Order: sequence, then structure tokens, then C-alpha cells
Amino acid sequence: METTKSIWNGFDRIDFLFEGRKAILVFPKDENKCNKWMLKTEYFDAFPQFEIDMVSRGWHLAFIENKTRWCLDEDLDLKARFADFLKEEFGLYEKCVPVGMSCGGLIGTKFAAKYPQKVSCLYIDAPVLNLLSCPADMGIGEGGMFEEFTNATGITKSQLICHREHPIDKMHILLENGLPVILVAGDSDSIVPYCENGAILEKFYKENGGEIEVYIKPGCGHHPHGLEDTTPIINFVMKHCE
Repeated sequence: METTKSIWNGFDRIDFLFEGRKAILVFPKDENKCNKWMLKTEYFDAFPQFEIDMVSRGWHLAFIENKTRWCLDEDLDLKARFADFLKEEFGLYEKCVPVGMSCGGLIGTKFAAKYPQKVSCLYIDAPVLNLLSCPADMGIGEGGMFEEFTNATGITKSQLICHREHPIDKMHILLENGLPVILVAGDSDSIVPYCENGAILEKFYKENGGEIEVYIKPGCGHHPHGLEDTTPIINFVMKHCE
């Protein structure tokens, strides 16, 4: 395997190809290295403070390129094979923590639903969970991304109305597999409105005994992702990955 070595936020990083897709693996320092790892599901370098803090605690960080940010099954299946590869090649744990921001939340949630055996818990941030809201803008959202979505998936707006593969259609699978979720969002998000996306998952989990922690940022739009103090996210993830 040919790799390119570099430094990412003070940590060793390798770039390589896996099944023809660009892949990244960031290594913690040797003194506290463990085999636990995060899978950034999209936008690798976006708002990385949580990931930096976790690598500082001995975790690995991995990424593999998506064909599209709108979550094709082939990208989910590739991630599952990538997880197997990381376990075999680098000794990483059989389960990961998907870190999904925006469309990455769409990917992370559907990955966890399709491959729950490969997920310890799920961190999603301003996640796209209801495609009628984003990218279709059928509610109060104003993202204007539906043409990109149709070009990527082949799904028209008429077809989307009857679509049953939204992340919110997979909530029962997450619940049945006991997957804990931590969710962060802004209450003023006009691109992925919380009331049409994350709030649906929050309500379902709370009404059905699922474990979920939610952090709503007053006055925050779609950006910035994350929390100024990542401690609540760190504590949640560490608790469920002991």
C-alpha cells in the first residue's frame, strides 16, 4: 500500500487509496494510543476540534472519500469494507464512532442503520435527516441544493415524496440496536432546520427509551458546527466506548 505521510494538527497522518478512493488515517501519539477510532463521514477538515481532542486522548481518526455527499448505498458499503480493512491492517477496533456534520450526519446515520454492528455510538451535528426538508426545501429550509441532489442520486422531487429511505425512516433500527446518539444543532439553522430534522430523532428516541443527548445552540445557524467546549461530546463518546 502506497502512502503519503504528513502532519495533521500535530499528529501523524497518512493518505492512501482504498478501492480507488482517497482515504486518510490520523494516528495518536504512542504514549496513549488505543485502538478506538472515529470515522469522519464527510468534510474531513471541517470544524475538527472534537476530533483533535479525541486524537489527543489516544484515538485514531479515519476518512474515506464519498462519491457524493448525498449518501449512496455504495458509499455506505465502501465504508463497511474500509472499517474491516482498518481492523485487519492497523488493528483498530471493530466498531467506530461516526462523526457526521450536515450531510455527514445523513451519511453517518444511514451507515449506523445499515451496519449497526460496526458502530459504538453516533455523533451527529446539524444533521440532514429529512430529505424533504433538506435538500428539497419543502418546509422552512432555504438550502437551494435540490438540483445537486437530483444529479447525484437520480431522485426527483416527485419520487422523493414517496421515498422511504430518509434517515428518519431508519430511527427504529438505531433504537433496536441500542445505539446511543449525541446531537448538536443551532436553533436558527435555515439550511437544515432542526425542527424538521434532528428534532424528529430526538422526539422518537425520548418517547421510545433510546439514549440521546441533545445540545441546542441559541442563535446559531447551520455553522459553526460543534461546541466551543467539546467536553460533553467527549464524555458521551468515552462513556459508550469503554
